[in-house]
Amino acid sequence: MFNGQKPSLDELPSSAQLTRSTLIAAASAAAILVGVVLPAEYGIDPTRIGSVLGLTEMGEIKTELAEEAEADRQMDMTIDEQSSLLDDLLGIFVGTAHAQTAVETEETGEAAEAEAADAWRDEITFTLAPGDTAEWKLVMEEGQIAEYVMTIEGGRVNFDLHGHGGGQSVTYEKGRGSTGAEGTIPAAFDGEHGWFWRNRDDQDATVTLQLRGEYAEFKDVS
Repeated sequence: MFNGQKPSLDELPSSAQLTRSTLIAAASAAAILVGVVLPAEYGIDPTRIGSVLGLTEMGEIKTELAEEAEADRQMDMTIDEQSSLLDDLLGIFVGTAHAQTAVETEETGEAAEAEAADAWRDEITFTLAPGDTAEWKLVMEEGQIAEYVMTIEGGRVNFDLHGHGGGQSVTYEKGRGSTGAEGTIPAAFDGEHGWFWRNRDDQDATVTLQLRGEYAEFKDVS
C-alpha cells in the first residue's frame, strides 16, 4: 500500500495566510457582485464597469421585462376578478329572469285555467216560429252539476226544465212567457236532464243557450 507522507507543520499555511486568502476571496466576490452581477441582473452599476462591459443595459432590460411581467400578472388578476364578478351578476340576473318567467308562466297558466273554467262548453241558438217546439237534453250522472244561461229574443216562450231516467223523473223549473233564465242543474239521478220549449207567442222567438259544467253529452232530442 502506498503511504503518503504527512506535511510538516512548517509546510502548512499560517493563520495570517488563511486570513489574507479569505479577505482576498471576499474582496473578489464583492468586486464581481458590484461590477458584474448587479449591472447584469438588476441594471445597478455604481462602479460604471457594467456600462463599459455592456452589462448594465442587459440588467435594465431584465428589470423592465420583470416589471412588465408583474404588470401583466396584476392585469390578469384584475380581469379574472372582474370576470368572476360579471359571472356572479349574470348568474343573479339570469336566476331572477328565470324566476320571473316561472312566475309569469304560472300566472299565465292559472289565468288560462281560470278562463277555461269560465268559458262556455256548449252554446246553441235556434228560432221557434209561433207554435213550434224544441227539446235538448244533457246526459248526466247523479250528483253532477251543470250551469246554464238562457236568453230569448224577439218573443216569449214557455219551457220545462226536467230530467228522467231509470224509471225516475223530476221537474227543476218551469217558465211561462219567459224572456230568459239562468241557474244550475244538479242531477238527481243518472239520465237525461234538459229543456222542452214551446213558442206560444204570435211572433218568432230566438233562443240562445250556453252551458258548462259536468255532463257527458248535450244533444237534440226533439
